[in-house]
Amino acid sequence: MAFYFKKVKRHYFFMLRYLIVVMLVTALIACGKKKKLPGEGITVAKAYDKVLYLSDLDEIVKGEESADDSIMKVNAFIEQWLRQQALLHKAEQILDEEKKDVERQLEEYRKSLLIFNYEREYVNRSLDTTVTEAEIKEFYDSHPDDFILKDNIVKVNYLILDKKTPRLEKVKGWFRSEGEREQKQLREYAFQYAINSFFDNEAWLPFDNLLKQIPIKTYDKEEYLRNNRFIETQDSSYIYLVNIKGFKIKDSTSPLSFETENIKTMILNKRKLKLIEELEKNIYNEALKKGDAEFITKH
Repeated sequence: MAFYFKKVKRHYFFMLRYLIVVMLVTALIACGKKKKLPGEGITVAKAYDKVLYLSDLDEIVKGEESADDSIMKVNAFIEQWLRQQALLHKAEQILDEEKKDVERQLEEYRKSLLIFNYEREYVNRSLDTTVTEAEIKEFYDSHPDDFILKDNIVKVNYLILDKKTPRLEKVKGWFRSEGEREQKQLREYAFQYAINSFFDNEAWLPFDNLLKQIPIKTYDKEEYLRNNRFIETQDSSYIYLVNIKGFKIKDSTSPLSFETENIKTMILNKRKLKLIEELEKNIYNEALKKGDAEFITKH
């Protein structure tokens, strides 16, 4: 019996809370077009020494929402406000004064952000973004330890065809040929019939990327690359033709052509750092020279 009365009491509490929210939302909707609510000082929630007023909910109920949607939004807002106040109160009790000094932290963040934005604007205006091939080659040659492969890479041509594609045996012959005429015929055929294809004798690709396209089964990738050039495999729907024209094993030196874009980025980053260093040095020295900044006591 006691459990029953507790259950009824709890149900009554939630019903009362729901009715209060309905009344609040109705008042908000009715007064939505007015600049001020009639019950400006009406309290809708309290937590410790903080109070949430009816007028604070004015922005929550707007637009053409249904009453049910508005009730849900108001209810969720009040609950979130109460949760926040409870957490803030606990934080105020537990944290020491240094950790509660958010104004100092915000000021430090503001200073850092202002400096960062100024330096970024200066770099955007001043940075020379032209990187020559000679600069790339010089950087590559002078930083050999920075270009060690973490993965196997390949130069590869491949062709994926439906098993019902016409003239498959002819195509296989073209694929193995290095003749200019056969290669032209192959590309024209691929354009017309291929499910997917890749023909670039200079581009390097991660071998793992190739394995996502071609169902090659191997337990030793390095050994497989050393012992295979032309590969033909198939599944229930497609035939896969692969010509591995070159490869580099992981932990070996990465080829220059594979690192070109990476090197450009490195060179530009070095230029950015140099510009910022010079900017900071010049502004500091100018402030000292003009007497706008000075050591009162220099140790």
